[in-house]
Amino acid sequence: MSKVKVAIIGPGNIGSDLMFKIFRSENLEMALMAGIRESDNIIRVREMGVPVTIDGVHGVLAHGDIRIVFDATSAASHLDHAPLLKEAGIVAFDLTPAAVGPYLIPAVNMIDLKHEMNVNMVTCGGQATIPIVYAVTRVAGGKYAEIVACISSYSAGPGTRANIDEFTETTAKAIVDVGGADRGKAIIILNPADPPLIMTNTIYVQIKDTSVGLDAITASVNEMVADLQSYVPGFQLRVPPMLEGDKVTVSVQVEGAGDYLPTYSGNLDIINAAAISAAEIIAADILREE
Repeated sequence: MSKVKVAIIGPGNIGSDLMFKIFRSENLEMALMAGIRESDNIIRVREMGVPVTIDGVHGVLAHGDIRIVFDATSAASHLDHAPLLKEAGIVAFDLTPAAVGPYLIPAVNMIDLKHEMNVNMVTCGGQATIPIVYAVTRVAGGKYAEIVACISSYSAGPGTRANIDEFTETTAKAIVDVGGADRGKAIIILNPADPPLIMTNTIYVQIKDTSVGLDAITASVNEMVADLQSYVPGFQLRVPPMLEGDKVTVSVQVEGAGDYLPTYSGNLDIINAAAISAAEIIAADILREE
């Protein structure tokens, strides 16, 4: 069966987890892992039989038959990579907070963005919380939404730590652009607890229409949770919607699949599973056209 050749730029935590998910894909072939030095992860990937390059994005471009790239580097690096990938006609999934392209939350706006050449996967916290913000605002509107993403510090690699400011800015913008709130705020907490705690997220939405009622809001949230579980099985509603005056509070958690880091690393799992889910759809379209 034909598959679409894909590459990952960045062999860190996110890139390594992505690779294992691609191994299970029906439409995606793991054709190349790209780094910029002979790191331990590059060596490990090579020993697994996966082609590697240490020429970064230029190694990807030289490969010749890559159709989709997952950029798991940094916001600053993706700003350099994006125009090169676009010129080469390669679809780019940006897993950094660079936000060169539109924000993609598969459960919310996949249909609208399936023909884009560069999409931004927002952040791990954004993928876990913005669908819930949207589920609330689509039935009751949203004056303001705030999310608090709490992840284990053990699952936060150098790229995540270097992009904390970009994380909060990008997630806040996506709360508005995709989540549908008039204003948004994002907070990330790196929890040093040992043993590590599972990723937990709290969502607050100040709604516009209090006449909607809790039942309608809960039904919308439950529908969204089911949609998310179709590609992130470890996504769970921890505390169902609570309505106090005009404020809705929801808590969710994400258990990872344990593909690379242990299952407490739901932050890796949700952004990568979202990217793979979207890439599968795009790859299926490419295969139908060939």
